Amino acid sequence: MTIKHIFSDMDGTLLQSDCTISEKNVSVIKSSTIPLTLVSARSPKQMLEVIDKLDLREPQIAFNGGLIFQKGTQNIEILNEDHLDISEVSAIVDMVKRDFPKVNCSFFDANDWYIEQADQRTEKEAKFGGQNPTMANFVSLLKQTDLKVYKIMLIVSDLQEMQGLIAEMNKFNPGNLNIKQSSATYLEVTSTSADKSKGVKYIQNLENLDKQDMAAFGDGNNDVAMLKEVGTPIVMENALDGVKEYGKYLTKDNDSDGVAYGISRYLLEK
Repeated sequence: MTIKHIFSDMDGTLLQSDCTISEKNVSVIKSSTIPLTLVSARSPKQMLEVIDKLDLREPQIAFNGGLIFQKGTQNIEILNEDHLDISEVSAIVDMVKRDFPKVNCSFFDANDWYIEQADQRTEKEAKFGGQNPTMANFVSLLKQTDLKVYKIMLIVSDLQEMQGLIAEMNKFNPGNLNIKQSSATYLEVTSTSADKSKGVKYIQNLENLDKQDMAAFGDGNNDVAMLKEVGTPIVMENALDGVKEYGKYLTKDNDSDGVAYGISRYLLEK
């Protein structure tokens, strides 16, 4: 078996708990010479530091598949996109501000992360995500005809309030919204067309790959679709129990260089 392309989630998988990539992961990925695509809920800007450290030249997948892009010398080149309907973004923002005023609501276009209020939660996101927010008036911003929103991010401090928010969002959903709780305090909204498996299929077709040519690393529920698309799915030790059943192999956790171990142990020809 020769693996021709690797796909990897970032947070909880390739990145350590402090959101940095270990030197061991960098060294093994580079020395393997197997093309690698990051597949993340992050924005392109939040992915650039890792892209540069790994010297990646392949297409990359942001916003859970909502944006497929290539890093250029000056900016990013968009290869494929699935963004949210602006009228629905406005409706969600209005509902959250009215019914859940303690929830921090923000959203992303291809280049910027927009916030209307700064607090400890946005400061933490900026620190670990690696992207500084842009302060904006949402009412004015959402009137711009050329604005494309790829992800709404809702940060909740109270876990009970999170359940109420999820219930209300599911009631609101007209059927074209992908609503995912990515952690205990984060709820993310993208288009239903934004899916990690779609990004994998795009690159599979681009490079004329068979399923058995591809491997993937993941740890969360939003990685399952990606894991099912490849011939060699590898799941992190720190993954949710329900995710582990989708792995062909189980590797070490994200704080123990699990991606490096998985590449060396399962993907490189002996």
